[in-house]
Amino acid sequence: MNRKNLGGAILAALPFLLALAVDLALLVAFGDRLPDRLASHFGGTGQVDGHASHTSFVVTTTVPLVAMAALWPLMIAKGRFHGRSYLWMFAGGYAFAAFFGYLMGATLLANLDAPEGAADVEFPMWHIAVAVGAAALGTGLGLLLIRLVAVPEPPPEPERGDAERITLRDGEVAGWTRSMGAWWLPLVALTLVAVAVVVLFVSGWAAALAPLVIGLLTLNFVRLHVSADRRGLTVSGLLPWPRARVSLDRIDGAVSRDINALAEYGGWGYRVRPGRSGVMIRSGEGVVVRLESGRDFAVTVDDSATAAALLNTLVDRRRAGH
Repeated sequence: MNRKNLGGAILAALPFLLALAVDLALLVAFGDRLPDRLASHFGGTGQVDGHASHTSFVVTTTVPLVAMAALWPLMIAKGRFHGRSYLWMFAGGYAFAAFFGYLMGATLLANLDAPEGAADVEFPMWHIAVAVGAAALGTGLGLLLIRLVAVPEPPPEPERGDAERITLRDGEVAGWTRSMGAWWLPLVALTLVAVAVVVLFVSGWAAALAPLVIGLLTLNFVRLHVSADRRGLTVSGLLPWPRARVSLDRIDGAVSRDINALAEYGGWGYRVRPGRSGVMIRSGEGVVVRLESGRDFAVTVDDSATAAALLNTLVDRRRAGH
């Protein structure tokens, strides 16, 4: 690890360590004014409904913050973030640390001078709004501090004018299609449906509707069907609808390249980011089409080089009026 990478890792870990230091300092500073059993859990009205010892509070505060101090720099480095995604991933650590750190500190302050085992300790819900404000300030601080280190630049994209083509004779028609899935999609879909069934019996249809709809949509897309032909690039699931289609008359060109789903698109599924959108079920090989509007649409799929070459040929035909 060179000096620049080390500096970035230290700055990425810094907010979690600062939040931990502040919370533990509050515990030490006000220890003689705190009951042995802290009010540690509060219901939706802000009334206490659970207590914990000082040791439990230290463990509950220390373990998540220390874990995040170690994992957040690792996620940034291994995720190969660059440009704007690097900035927001970095600042997101500061936001999380500020939000969590404030709530744990506010919990301590709510216990000041409270009698042992008191049931009237309150945690007003306006603390949540303040925690969100602290997260916003943390985000701003992170965006300022990132100026101290070099932000990785995105790798250059292949020139679409030099992209591969497929030779087709006049009047010849061609199409390309591939199907692929990911092992985790059925698990996610079935988990959501199971959660919906449980919530249905516990809380009724209103609460169960959202996980049920999302679960059924995910179930439809456990296997993607991607096709490239005279209609353009089409992505659908087990059913023909819903689907995503980029018509040929909107495509400027296409390339095949490795795609980092987390760094470039912020995760998996149907993703919309500034200047780009796409369907991501893994990182790796994919086809990226540049639209006439300047935006990109990408799909991670095997044999993407053939799809890109065919789309480029069909775009050339359209421009030539064939």
